[in-house]
Amino acid sequence: MAFESLAPLLNRLPAVKRPEGHVHFKKKLGWTLGVLVLYFVLANIPLFGLDKNSIDLFELYRAFFAGASGSLMVLGIGPIVTASIVLQLLVGANVIKMDLTDPHQQAIFQGLQKLMVFVMVILEALPQILGGFMKADAALAGTLGVSVSFITLLLFIQVCIGGILILYMDEIVSKWGIGSGVGMFIIAGVSQQIVQGIFNWKTDNTGAPIGIIPKWVWMAGPNSGIDLNYIMTSPLQFLVSAGILALISTVIIYLMVVYVESTRIEIPLAHAAVRGARGRFPVKLIYASVLPMILVRALQANIQMVGLILSSRGFTFLGRYEQGTPVGGLMYYLSPINGPSDWIPSLVGPRFTSLGVAEPAIWQIILHVFTDAFMLIFGGIIFALFWIETTGMGAKNVAEKIQNSGMQIPGYRRSAGTLERVMQRYIPKVTVIGGAFIGVLTLIASLLGTLGGAGGTGLLLTVSIMYRLYEDIASQQMMEMHPMMRSFFGKE
Repeated sequence: MAFESLAPLLNRLPAVKRPEGHVHFKKKLGWTLGVLVLYFVLANIPLFGLDKNSIDLFELYRAFFAGASGSLMVLGIGPIVTASIVLQLLVGANVIKMDLTDPHQQAIFQGLQKLMVFVMVILEALPQILGGFMKADAALAGTLGVSVSFITLLLFIQVCIGGILILYMDEIVSKWGIGSGVGMFIIAGVSQQIVQGIFNWKTDNTGAPIGIIPKWVWMAGPNSGIDLNYIMTSPLQFLVSAGILALISTVIIYLMVVYVESTRIEIPLAHAAVRGARGRFPVKLIYASVLPMILVRALQANIQMVGLILSSRGFTFLGRYEQGTPVGGLMYYLSPINGPSDWIPSLVGPRFTSLGVAEPAIWQIILHVFTDAFMLIFGGIIFALFWIETTGMGAKNVAEKIQNSGMQIPGYRRSAGTLERVMQRYIPKVTVIGGAFIGVLTLIASLLGTLGGAGGTGLLLTVSIMYRLYEDIASQQMMEMHPMMRSFFGKE
């Protein structure tokens, strides 16, 4: 195998040491909260030397990139998910031939992924800085008596440091904490946006407060211009502007995700040696979780970044941009839907007019929605299948875990092969159905919009990750009370 020769290099990459034994729940909780606090601190440290007129290429993707504009966390988890996309697509297309059910090759894959993250940190930082989107502060350079190029170099170093820090913060949580660092950072960013969407009293360009509660207070006043006649003549416009549609969408998506997360097929298990010891292996409808949606949206974000950079250099064959917004060509159709203003004609028209561009035709808007729907549903299926194979959730890996724990399925011969055949009946099918379903759910959330502009994808990810985190905490507490359970989960 060609990548076997890279194993020594991959083993030398800096890594967070795995715990040698069981880590107590309180210690895991401490590491998790400590990394979360560090994330918020780093997200509030501004990049030294960044000009205020800089453009954030990933502004519309902040909800699931878990970063903060103009800070050390400007790249967020972008390099991590992009590296995962690239490798999963290469393995899926057999460009890189790997058997991810083999623990040794799976370790090489994870090492390659880490190496790819370092590469992606550079590849995502360079275009933003050299492309003129993240600008060096010329006034600061003059004050310090250094060249603008020196400040640009400092910006690049800071962005790379932030990208590498978030990689190792994720690794700390994955090995020493609870859940996933990537998921926790998404929760932190989206939760902050939702809280701001509820209570933010700052005003937008129309003079109305941004937060939904201050906005309702303002709209009830005499100076808002909102009256019964406006509500009756423009009901849809009122629902969108008042944030009512976003509030309803947020509540519905929250309830739907909680319901779907609790929907599962339970495969009965019994211990081969201990009579009466029984259990169940749950195969959830969203078996691969909603994290594959991050990969879909990250793929779209990187496509948009390439299109925007080319457009800024005068190459508009992929599409044209105005103020960072795709307004024509292939890039318009490949851009994600972020709310009602992207598909309701009466809202799309004014937005394009404000950019000095002719509004798209109805058929173009419909094609835009169908393209996004196809990418979410089909991409959800593909990445869900990749996800379970690369994270040890496939039928073969699950069968081996059950076999090693001493459990078996009643009525079947006790062997890994038999267990794998039973799991093959459920896991791949449920993964495909769940991937498609979560794509549909993401599309609905994106069409309706959410509080705080977190986006349908961001809200969906947050609710699902929080539910999974709750289950993870419950399982950690169970293993504290019943140490024998750790052997099933491979903790010791």
